[in-house]
Amino acid sequence: MWFMRQAGRSLPEYRELRVGTAMLDACLDPAMASEITLQPVRRHGVDAGIFFSDIVVPIKLAGVDVEIVPGRGPVLGSPIRTAADVDALAPLDPAALAPITEAVQRTVAELGDTPLIGFAGAPFTLAAYLVEGGPSKDHIRARTLMHSDPETWSRLLDWAAGVSGAFLRAQVLAGASAAQLFDSWVGSLSRADYVASVAPHSATALGHVAELGVPRIHFGVGSGEVLREMTTLGSTTPGDPADAVAVDAVGVDWRLPLDEAVRRVGSGVTVQGNIDPAMLAAPWPVLEAHVRDVVRRGGAARAHVVNLGHGVPPETDPTVLTRVVELIHSLGDGTGVGEESVA
Repeated sequence: MWFMRQAGRSLPEYRELRVGTAMLDACLDPAMASEITLQPVRRHGVDAGIFFSDIVVPIKLAGVDVEIVPGRGPVLGSPIRTAADVDALAPLDPAALAPITEAVQRTVAELGDTPLIGFAGAPFTLAAYLVEGGPSKDHIRARTLMHSDPETWSRLLDWAAGVSGAFLRAQVLAGASAAQLFDSWVGSLSRADYVASVAPHSATALGHVAELGVPRIHFGVGSGEVLREMTTLGSTTPGDPADAVAVDAVGVDWRLPLDEAVRRVGSGVTVQGNIDPAMLAAPWPVLEAHVRDVVRRGGAARAHVVNLGHGVPPETDPTVLTRVVELIHSLGDGTGVGEESVA
């Protein structure tokens, strides 16, 4: 198991290290990014590191004016809303990825046998930030552009897929053992819109690491209605050769029980998730029962990577995370497995 946002604000050592350093500056400082990635692996004993970065880092490296405003999130100097705006976007210079390559190499060297998971934001989530100009509850401007000017929308997502894919590929080439594509805002889309206007671009992004031989994980928040399409990267035609599973694992947020997720995507897919982050503040007996239930339901899949249904809340007690890891490992080694203990 590992945690999304495991290298984050819940750790006092993280907060101490980050004093006086802006988020994006921390992401682009190889020594700091590496140390932050390693901190939760040391503290919690998780089974993988997740590269410390942010969804908007690749667009920042491509020259987009974006900063992360504390308490709000990524904010752009100028939103991207017209064909001319898209035309003005520059390709990502491979040389700009040097800090990412160095940070991953440092981290992999320190991790030893513990794998590192590469990280990138999916094209739709990047485009949502670009069009909205910052965080949004419903991404109405992005979805409006999708329908009002589909050609500009497609070119914007082509660009986003290129920078995201290059960002992910750089991490794998530097030594990351797996690659996860995060689609934080996919839950705002209908199935039809996802298949027609988003999934092909996510496929393009993940295609940047297709021949590198690493497992590919696809995760989205609120993705229950498009979970199968995220697993197949949009192909829905029965009998179509492209309808084969396109990713190795699919992340499931806390809203959908894992056994139901397996029913939707098929038992031949590894699932990842889906402990409710809100449960981390519950009394231990409540949290333990929930974790055991998640593990039991995940048994319907060919394999289960235990994780949260989203990121670690910043107010989480780190000792609780360590205790969850210890519980999962006890279940995995057989000391806690059985109908009575897992039910």
